[in-house]
Amino acid sequence: MRALYFDCSSGISGNMALGSLLEIVGDEEYLLEELKKLNVEGYKIEIFKKVKNGITGTYVDVILPNAENHHSEHRNLDDISKIIDNSKIDEKSKELAKRIFIRVAKAEAKVHNKPLEEVHFHEVGAIDSIIDIVGTAILINKINPDKIISSIVNDGYGFINCSHGKMSVPVPATSEIFASSDVKFRQIDVDTELVTPTGAAIIAELAEEFTTLPAITPEKIGWGAGYKDLKIPNILKVYYGEMEENSEQDDKFVVMETNIDDSTGEILGYTLEKLLKGGALDVFYTPIFMKKNRPAYRLTVACRKKDMENLQNIIFRETTTIGIRYRFEDRIELKREFLEIDTKYGKIKAKKVFNNGEVYIYPEYENLKEISEKNNVPLKELYKMTF
Repeated sequence: MRALYFDCSSGISGNMALGSLLEIVGDEEYLLEELKKLNVEGYKIEIFKKVKNGITGTYVDVILPNAENHHSEHRNLDDISKIIDNSKIDEKSKELAKRIFIRVAKAEAKVHNKPLEEVHFHEVGAIDSIIDIVGTAILINKINPDKIISSIVNDGYGFINCSHGKMSVPVPATSEIFASSDVKFRQIDVDTELVTPTGAAIIAELAEEFTTLPAITPEKIGWGAGYKDLKIPNILKVYYGEMEENSEQDDKFVVMETNIDDSTGEILGYTLEKLLKGGALDVFYTPIFMKKNRPAYRLTVACRKKDMENLQNIIFRETTTIGIRYRFEDRIELKREFLEIDTKYGKIKAKKVFNNGEVYIYPEYENLKEISEKNNVPLKELYKMTF
């Protein structure tokens, strides 16, 4: 599959996203012509290279010749939606841009304790942020990736000056965008803002997962330069390339464990059945002693990473535990195929397993049990027929 991976180790802003995606598309004129379809006047765009700590990236600068007039011009979400809806850009780009704006609007409404329709954007309502968000939507749909992934998003610390005065980093709107999404972020030792609300909304809307770089064959890398000069490169790096559908990370083997001393045997047995039906590869209980010498059980569940969240929900819903430990492990799996063995009692289902030139046949227990009971044949005799 075709994938985009955002390396947000230096944070993310609207113009950093634009610059990096523009390097992947490789066509400045396409972006400029598409943005003209917004029918918004009073700005011009300059695109040039900037060097950050020895790394060259593309910087997209939205210039407002009459900046003082724009500072007094506030728009609400409905105003911005009308600008987008009345434009001639493609529908997919319109919808993506509006979803990004809604994320910012909800965050601002929460911060200022106002209904969504009463929120007036200051920075986001300005033309430069409209260009950043709509431009990003246009380029994303031009690239049309099958999947978008991001690193953990790094932000700085300290305080910055904004229209409401001095604010701590992350600023309130960015914090609320993170809180209402699946974004994973952390603060690093850089005394300034690395993630703007626009950048936070963009990555929150685009990224399906926040993890380390998966196995990918990169075809292009986009470098989007930021405005600030920092002790780290103020650069957003975006990879574009081919990624296996079942990447090594998605296929990773997970072991989850939890200790339970206050659930009945019936509940634990039922939970095991639910977990196996929910996609667990293996489930078992180990007798243990816990605090105050209480007899208890350790529940162990083995699964694929993709099934982890669903199985955690089953454990929390069906048992009394309030915490689950997990770890990633490697495992070796033998190649296998399923077959049916003809016997005088009918077909017996089995697994055929291959190991270093040798072949093993393992019959399916439930199938053997059914045939044994139906024909009044000892189970051990049926096992002999399959080996």
